[in-house]
Amino acid sequence: MKLFRRNTESAPTLSYASSPLLNVKTPVWRSRLLVAGVGLAFAGLLGRAVYVQVWAEDFFQTQGEQRYGATLELPASRGRIQDRNGSLLASSVAVPSAWGVPQEVDRSRVAELAKLLDLPQAELDKKLASPGRFVWLKRELDDASSQALKAAKIKGVYQDREFRRRYPEGEASAHVVGFTNLEDRGQEGIELAFQRQLQGQDGRRAVVRDRLGRIVEDMGDTLPAQHGQDVQLSLDAKVQFFAYQRLRDAVAEHKAKAGSVVVLDAQTGEVLALANYPSFDPATRKNLTGNQLRNRAITDVFEPGSTMKPFVAALALESGKVKPDTVINANPSSINISGWHPTDVHRYDALTVQQVIQKSSNVGTTKLAMMFERQEMHEMFSGIGLGQRPQLQFPGAVSGRLRPWKSWRPIEQATMSYGYGLSASLLQLARAYTVFAHDGELLPVTLNKRQPGEPVQGVRVFSPETAREVRTMLEMATTTQGTGPKAQVLGYSVGGKSGTAHKQEGKGYASNKYRSWFVGLSPISKPRVVVAVMVDEPSNGVYYGGAVAAPVFSQVVAQTLRLMNVAPDLDVQSQIVAMNAGAKQAPVLESF
Repeated sequence: MKLFRRNTESAPTLSYASSPLLNVKTPVWRSRLLVAGVGLAFAGLLGRAVYVQVWAEDFFQTQGEQRYGATLELPASRGRIQDRNGSLLASSVAVPSAWGVPQEVDRSRVAELAKLLDLPQAELDKKLASPGRFVWLKRELDDASSQALKAAKIKGVYQDREFRRRYPEGEASAHVVGFTNLEDRGQEGIELAFQRQLQGQDGRRAVVRDRLGRIVEDMGDTLPAQHGQDVQLSLDAKVQFFAYQRLRDAVAEHKAKAGSVVVLDAQTGEVLALANYPSFDPATRKNLTGNQLRNRAITDVFEPGSTMKPFVAALALESGKVKPDTVINANPSSINISGWHPTDVHRYDALTVQQVIQKSSNVGTTKLAMMFERQEMHEMFSGIGLGQRPQLQFPGAVSGRLRPWKSWRPIEQATMSYGYGLSASLLQLARAYTVFAHDGELLPVTLNKRQPGEPVQGVRVFSPETAREVRTMLEMATTTQGTGPKAQVLGYSVGGKSGTAHKQEGKGYASNKYRSWFVGLSPISKPRVVVAVMVDEPSNGVYYGGAVAAPVFSQVVAQTLRLMNVAPDLDVQSQIVAMNAGAKQAPVLESF
């Protein structure tokens, strides 16, 4: 045991206090300073935490949301526009659009991005110079561009879905349907008139994104989108398309400037077709001009010429001053108005009231008009809607011009009887003829489909007897002895009045510029449609309304009545024989 005893006696004793380094006394102020510094650091951190969590919470929350959070718009689908049978005239389809965060876009790939988006690089650079955290790079991409952009995986570039309008009927119904802008807001036509009903309300979805832009989770409740309501029009897409085609062909054939067609349901006042040419593609909004966009049938007014004569005859019949077979001296020398003698294209001597309309006699119509006081004629013109804006929910509808009767001079009263000195739109003129089609009542017109059985309240202007007598005169005007035989329709009786007038130019009238039109109804016994046709400045050698506009009327009436399943009221074989026999008779006469 001794061998293992530890020898401690020779080991020196170690004293830490004897170390000169460790034996130095630390000043009290230094330790206190150290403790105070640590305390202040903790106080600063605590104050910063309180500031961030309490006073500046909104600011830092916003900054965090800007970096990682996003509010996604949930676009509402715009309501559809349909024709009376449910066919689509306008609808919305989802399409991709490219957007980016300017600060995050990889600048080394801007040239590649511009090529993918088919944009000039200078335009793209301008967009990416935006100080915000969102910028549209290109709206409404096609599928190929969208797929190529996805495959490129460019940092800071994303895609979202928007809605784009599609217009299946294209140019045929463009002036009625209108179009929207890139923000899906109506700019023209029904799209503008029913903007509130169609637009709906966008929804919102708050999300958290990771650094790669991927959605990690939702924040809060999602507000769903409220889609727009559908609008159903009175238009018949087939009638509209056919009317547009026939009008386009007539404008081309007669080398005219423009044209319009209006088709009304003679029993309800519904607009079945409203076509204009030239037109435009509502899906393509580039390089559009006012000449293309103008809905001429509603916005343009003109002096209606001879189409006013049946109303003057109706006033004379209604007053009891004449009967249909009353003879009128139509010799120009038989009337003198302040030294002026109205004339006709062809000279007549004695004409019945029926023949005055059939032959379109200016002299005879003037004599009928001068039987009345100015106020009586003014009240009749007002009664058929002239000088008043149609109560139609459509932008741009005009009232036309009908001066107060107190300012009329005798010569103006005379010229107004055959359509000079007042003005109206083609829609106003078509509506005015509903007084003959609906047994003396002026119908309100509408572009909205009426419900089956919905009562239609017209305004009484003439008696049913007067309306029927004038319908007979209008039918006579479409025979070979009248001014509009080219308005005849195989299998259906028709009646109508042609019109041809010099166009106003400055303070006078152009000698070689005309408007040609034809307004009529069919079938005669119980009219179902009223059709008005106007061709502006035909310049191919023919300009009379009976030759230019009447054939369009005939074609549109025939197609419309067939689509409405209206049974023919004439024996087809007899009508063919009558038309062939009439071909050997005197040429058609037209007056202004």
